Amino acid sequence: QIQLVESGGGLVQPGGSLRLSCLASGYTFSRYVMSWYRQAPGKERELVARISNAGGSTNEADSVKGRFTISRDNAKNTVYLQMNSLKPENTAVYYCNARYGMEFWGKGTLVTVSS
Repeated sequence: QIQLVESGGGLVQPGGSLRLSCLASGYTFSRYVMSWYRQAPGKERELVARISNAGGSTNEADSVKGRFTISRDNAKNTVYLQMNSLKPENTAVYYCNARYGMEFWGKGTLVTVSS
């Protein structure tokens, strides 16, 4: 059974940092391109960052470049999203996504940026 389980969300003040993790199981993790998406209240889900299967290539949305970093550890079946200099507009549910032909989603973790 394929599972993606996100963790690390929570309440953080503006300017703070969080690191999200997504633990994958049930498939060959190293074959899959992994991504983080987010969905803010009243908005559509959007891509935040993506990393290639081996981790050698990453892409980040323009709105988070220089502040968010995606990485992965294939030995641990885990993808991370390091988020620095968080802003209130970064408040959203963050979802982990795995894609290799087929596509799978986690249930999400809520990040709230507020003072």
